Amino acid sequence: MSPGRLILCATPIGNLEDVTLRVMRVLGEVDVVACEDTRRTRKLLTHHGIDARSLVVYNDATERRQARSLLERIEGGATVALVTDAGMPGLSDPGYRLVRACAERGVAVEVAPGPSASITALALSGLSPARFVFEGFLPRKSGERRRRIEELEREPRTIVLFESPHRIAACLRDLADLMGERSAVLARELTKLHEEVRRGSLPELAASVEADPPRGEIVVVVEGARPSQREVDPRALAEAARDLMEGGVERREALGQVARDAGVPRRAVFDALLTAEKE
Repeated sequence: MSPGRLILCATPIGNLEDVTLRVMRVLGEVDVVACEDTRRTRKLLTHHGIDARSLVVYNDATERRQARSLLERIEGGATVALVTDAGMPGLSDPGYRLVRACAERGVAVEVAPGPSASITALALSGLSPARFVFEGFLPRKSGERRRRIEELEREPRTIVLFESPHRIAACLRDLADLMGERSAVLARELTKLHEEVRRGSLPELAASVEADPPRGEIVVVVEGARPSQREVDPRALAEAARDLMEGGVERREALGQVARDAGVPRRAVFDALLTAEKE
């Protein structure tokens, strides 16, 4: 019996024409196609006239159980193609456990590359693509999300994030509050009929989302920390904030104004003022 193998197949992130010839061939030849949603995958297969032999569900709910089952089939000689609803398996989608299990057992793993929402958004953002980090989805809870953003605040590389329509407003508010006036891009429904790209500073994007909530799948690309954000004297920030407050400006507004003027996150001004008050 010939050895089995796992083939990771990238599928369209929107437009069904964005699939490679290799992926179409593989999906028609393999013994099993493991997919997140059989309805979504059948739509792709039908669109391209592909008659797959077998479809099995492999998603967040079934991943642990199906990883073992699929590995057994592969070790028995089957060739399995793994797809997600959109993009590359394993990137904010199921797939990691199966790939790791195959690697640990010495089972062959191949990749048939293709569309990626994160790379597509980065390319069209106009922000530096030379060095970037992919963060996937930030934490759902506000406190955990803000702590993660604080960890990213000094990251010099361009940051790529995924977010849901239900949390995008809160996410952008936290990004604007903690990262300040950085340039950013919100891209939604990439390659689809209603594709939209919004550009501006983080506060501008936060205001835009509040006024006109976006729908669909969203990618946010954020400019990395600027050198000035790492070199501003905290004592100068604290002194500027104190001057505004002594002049009658409310504390929160003073922190925001100093942050905008200095090109630093509001958190940097808050920390500087807190340190100065303790001293």
